[in-house]
Amino acid sequence: MREPAFWYRPPSLMSRLLMPLGAVYGQVAALRMHSRGFDAGIPVICVGNYHTGGAGKTPTVLALTKLLRELGETPIVLSRGYGGKWQGPVKVDPERHVAANVGDEPLMLALTVPVVIARDRIGGVALARSQGASVILMDDGFQNPAISKDASIIVIDGDRGLGNACVFPAGPLRAPLPPQLARTDALIVIGDGTAAGAVAAAIAAQAKPVLSARLVPDAASLARFAGKRVLAFAGIGDPGRFFRTLRGAGVDVVRERIFADHHAFSREEIEALIAEAGRDGLTLVTTEKDIARLRGVEAIAASMRDIAAFAVTLAFDDAAKLRKFVADQLFKARENKYQARN
Repeated sequence: MREPAFWYRPPSLMSRLLMPLGAVYGQVAALRMHSRGFDAGIPVICVGNYHTGGAGKTPTVLALTKLLRELGETPIVLSRGYGGKWQGPVKVDPERHVAANVGDEPLMLALTVPVVIARDRIGGVALARSQGASVILMDDGFQNPAISKDASIIVIDGDRGLGNACVFPAGPLRAPLPPQLARTDALIVIGDGTAAGAVAAAIAAQAKPVLSARLVPDAASLARFAGKRVLAFAGIGDPGRFFRTLRGAGVDVVRERIFADHHAFSREEIEALIAEAGRDGLTLVTTEKDIARLRGVEAIAASMRDIAAFAVTLAFDDAAKLRKFVADQLFKARENKYQARN
């Protein structure tokens, strides 16, 4: 699905016409968020968004994976497996599985951290625990009440913010903002934009941490594209952020091609991109998530050598603050669970 352009403009006639539907959707979503979820028995840290589409959850999950391992934990990611056909629960194997079955984000994450996909999140918790998880990292699911979260970390893009701040389908919000703010334990603002300023101020007013972060290009990717003219394409929630990251890193982006989030590329589409790039002397570049979706597609496999991924990591302005927050939340979660058992 491509996000409607009016979501990221001041409230328009279209958004106003859809507000009654948004009010109903929002009321149901807010009521669900009040439900008491299943206790996983081990700490659960959720990485989520207030809105649909991309904001930087995947690099945040990878950064938290690294941090948790430094703290001596054994994290396993729990994902719904959006975009994949399988219900699960199943542990993702990047050597055997493809994005069409398990989803592109889980397949990409599984290169770094164990990942379990499950539409039934309680079943996913059981599988993660059987695999030795000491902590579960939920990739999305902030608004879903099935599992009780010990800490919810929300990611927001500093350039896009919350768009028109209306509830779906009038805007991108998954639920009304007040109940979402109330259940936020920390906010991560990615990038230098100011569109998230009001949300950050609201979280800070609750004496909850607001962390600033930015996407940092991998050194090997920078070297690979130095002096190259590129055709960049992406089928993610916010392709514009990918293009801005490329240009911010000094990559000469000559042309952009945008596809819907989780787009299933056809052989014809990939061949057309390769032909266009070859005709104009351009290098094809896309996201790591798109590469994960392309891998394992038999009709496209032979063309992969003509496409390169631009790798990034998430760097925090105050990594010590994040480390303290995570360590404190783990301690508090284990204390609460111990007291509940005794």
